[in-house]
Amino acid sequence: MLSAFLSAFRTPDLRKKLLFTVGIVAIYRLGATVPSPGVSYGNVQKCLEAIEGSTGVLNLLDLFSGGALLQLSVFALGIMPYITASIILQLLTVVIPRLEQLRKEGQAGQAKITQYTRYLTLGLGILQASAFVALARSGQLFNNQCNEEIIPTGTGVPDWLTLSILVMTMTAGTGMVMWLGELITDRGVGNGMSVLIFTSIAARLPSEGWRIKESQGWWKFLLVIALVLVVITAVTFIEQSQRRIPVQYAKRMIGRRMYGGTSTYIPLKVNQAGVIPVIFGSSLLYLPQLALQFFDQNDPGKTQTWIQNNLVDPTSPIYITVYFLLIIFFTYFYVSITFNPTEVADNMKKYGGFVPGIRPGKPTADYLDFILSRITLPGALYLATISILPNFFFIWLDRQQYLNFPFGGTAVLIMVGVALETSKQIESQLMQRNYEGFLR
Repeated sequence: MLSAFLSAFRTPDLRKKLLFTVGIVAIYRLGATVPSPGVSYGNVQKCLEAIEGSTGVLNLLDLFSGGALLQLSVFALGIMPYITASIILQLLTVVIPRLEQLRKEGQAGQAKITQYTRYLTLGLGILQASAFVALARSGQLFNNQCNEEIIPTGTGVPDWLTLSILVMTMTAGTGMVMWLGELITDRGVGNGMSVLIFTSIAARLPSEGWRIKESQGWWKFLLVIALVLVVITAVTFIEQSQRRIPVQYAKRMIGRRMYGGTSTYIPLKVNQAGVIPVIFGSSLLYLPQLALQFFDQNDPGKTQTWIQNNLVDPTSPIYITVYFLLIIFFTYFYVSITFNPTEVADNMKKYGGFVPGIRPGKPTADYLDFILSRITLPGALYLATISILPNFFFIWLDRQQYLNFPFGGTAVLIMVGVALETSKQIESQLMQRNYEGFLR
């Protein structure tokens, strides 16, 4: 593997792409540490020390931003507005005929959808920046556990101007992060947005791992590392698992030339939905936590206490069960709207393709739907099981501060997926130059 890395760096154009990607990642991490104008950096650090990593409802967003969110840095919003906009556009494609038509127009239509995604990203960036600034001023960004003034007032500058500049800076940071991701996709290695998310999560691993070692000791720390390696191995195996549907194309005479007569396959992945169901399930479970902000914190009632104990506490059996079932539901839902067996069968029939033993048209669509429903169940169970692993880590470590625990669930799924995707891209580029490859 090391020799393959050396081969990649010996190739001039591939070396330029790798160094360009590393440079963009360095710029991204620098922007994640630069504080936004109007934010007291010293007070933010005091608040971070006071809460000791417990971030409540914002823990997933803070993980995806590499810790930049709670510091209200220039890149505080990270890539999450773009991910949210992409998911919204993908879901709207199913219900809006215009977007469906653009998707079928090929590269020109996809460019138009990408432009819509950029506009929506900036709009969501303004909304999220305004919300986080409001949370910072009210103290709820740190769960009211810090009395320091995050955005100082009485500095001689009007408050509305300070807040407006802060919101515009964070929104501009989102636009720049989106641009950096597109630069990596066009001129670097791998999918730019995925690489930036990978970088944000990886940046949290050393500090979170060291916190476990400091509080739990070496033996629990080493045991956690061993369990993480087992989880990564299982995730890698299942992420590469697929059911291959054989497809045969009939021979056709066009002019004097013979076309078709080839055999191929349709790869149906076990995890066809990716990490999207986990994000959906996590987002829904954040709603009860947000609802608690509207109750009186000093005089909790029975409803508030029940929500706190069962739908907010990640170690609660009800919380784990609801999270598990939500992921299974969203896995089936997302697969059903992203993979259309009827459309695939029609395209196969148009170009003379057929599944051996299955008649073209509706029988092929029914067959694909049957296979998809069978492999979606283990994929959904796999996603749900991996996602609830951190909850059992919480119970085992017996520490509420590990709500940012980065060694399981969504973090592992994203990191393994991005690593495999990037490795395959380097592998394909090395194979074009007659090297042995990256994954030997």
